[in-house]
Amino acid sequence: MVTRNSRLVLVVVLLVLVAALSACTNQPEEPLTVRIGTQPWIGYGPWWIAKEQELFEKNGLKVELVDFIEDKEVNAAFASGEMDAANLATHTAIKLFAAGVDLKVALMEDASYEADAVLAPSSVTSIADLKGKKVAYEEGTTSDLLLNYALMNNGMSVADIEPIFMPASDAGATLIADQVDVAVTYEPYISAALAGNPDLKLLYTAAERPGLISDVLAVRGDLDPQVTEKLLKIWDEALAFYKENPDQAKAIIASNVGSTPEELKTAFDGVKFYDLAENKQMFSGDLMKTLEDVMQVAQAIGLVTTVPDLSKMVADSAYR
Repeated sequence: MVTRNSRLVLVVVLLVLVAALSACTNQPEEPLTVRIGTQPWIGYGPWWIAKEQELFEKNGLKVELVDFIEDKEVNAAFASGEMDAANLATHTAIKLFAAGVDLKVALMEDASYEADAVLAPSSVTSIADLKGKKVAYEEGTTSDLLLNYALMNNGMSVADIEPIFMPASDAGATLIADQVDVAVTYEPYISAALAGNPDLKLLYTAAERPGLISDVLAVRGDLDPQVTEKLLKIWDEALAFYKENPDQAKAIIASNVGSTPEELKTAFDGVKFYDLAENKQMFSGDLMKTLEDVMQVAQAIGLVTTVPDLSKMVADSAYR
């Protein structure tokens, strides 16, 4: 028999359960943490703008930007699954995909024109003059790609020079110290080298073949597509801020690459950023042509040995 007291106890228990359930449902969901590997390169600047302007939080993500110095470091971290996404040179993304890394290219971030270059003193007047010279560059990087492309188009190869392998961050400084004859690097190291020695000049730049030196956002193949879409939206909002507030945006980027906007003026002039509208257009066809061109050069110089199905590495669903 259910007594008055037992009914009262039952009511109290039910009220406690309802309160507990209500408390659970009213608690805000913890933002998903996404780790993005990056490097001190201005082409990745919109992500620092997003962090500074709290665009990640605004879009319901908790993002950790993890800085690396050398390409091989961020590549290894992404390939091992330590990163959910990574800012990668286009040829690097192809190389990792060809090696079996499960990734998707979700965004064409930027293309370099004069922000990647072969630096040389005035005595070196052409790529042909590199024969027998000590050339400093970081193996397997955009510098490697640009140098080999320049040599190939002048009937030469790395066998004609004396390669001196080192991080891109050190190549310019080594050239200034007269420890090598030529250096291949990218911004902000180009500007720093030119400022350190007025006799240096841009002998050859990425503008010789637009799109050869470019960067993409690669995401893990199993990353939630909704997270990818949020990242694309955040990139677009950050670029909008860049266009509307160029001085403030450049100051944020310069600070994160360890320089000043004044020192990076030529660097910003030498880089083209791509917004979401431009990406939508590229992902409908032009991106595949760029990927194929980059792969051909990378394959010719041995950076890519296995030819992958490039269509399977493109996250085109985000633009449908």
